[in-house]
Amino acid sequence: MDGFEWNKVFMGIILALLVGKLSGKVADLLVNPNTDIANAYSHGDTTPEAVKGAGAPAPQDVLEPIEPLLAAANIAEGEKIAKKCLQCHSLEKGGANKIGPHLWEVVNRPIAHAEGFAYSSAAQDAGKAGKVWDYHNLNAFLHKPKEFLNGTKMAFIGVKNTKERADLIAYLRTLADSPAPLPK
Repeated sequence: MDGFEWNKVFMGIILALLVGKLSGKVADLLVNPNTDIANAYSHGDTTPEAVKGAGAPAPQDVLEPIEPLLAAANIAEGEKIAKKCLQCHSLEKGGANKIGPHLWEVVNRPIAHAEGFAYSSAAQDAGKAGKVWDYHNLNAFLHKPKEFLNGTKMAFIGVKNTKERADLIAYLRTLADSPAPLPK
């Protein structure tokens, strides 16, 4: 081969390497466009307050007591929110466990108590400690699951909006033969 042929071979190799590197970068952008977002979805209002024009921090970031809101909660809205839970949970009486445990009679049920479900060790420890899914614990868990049960298997990011959590919990309360009494 003469010098001109070697130049073509060398340039072909360089071009192949550049195309490979560029296609790798493009594939990374297409497959993983934002690595900061967890494999979960959000419920509620996630628009920063600063964008809305208010100067105060977003009130959804703070866990507000849910008990005062339950009496006026909108059960129909809670039912709409609960439809998103159907991907992982069954809501009907006698419903089977799915990716998550069934939620029939969840209010005031001991944590990690659905028969036949493989709970995380964090949930099992909470159940052994005597914790129950009362209104306060449901509120805290649905707000930030991984903060309430550090080590939970649940990939759900939480319901940040307090009113939506109240609506959802009020609806979950109705999923029982004898719904738990509302807090005073």
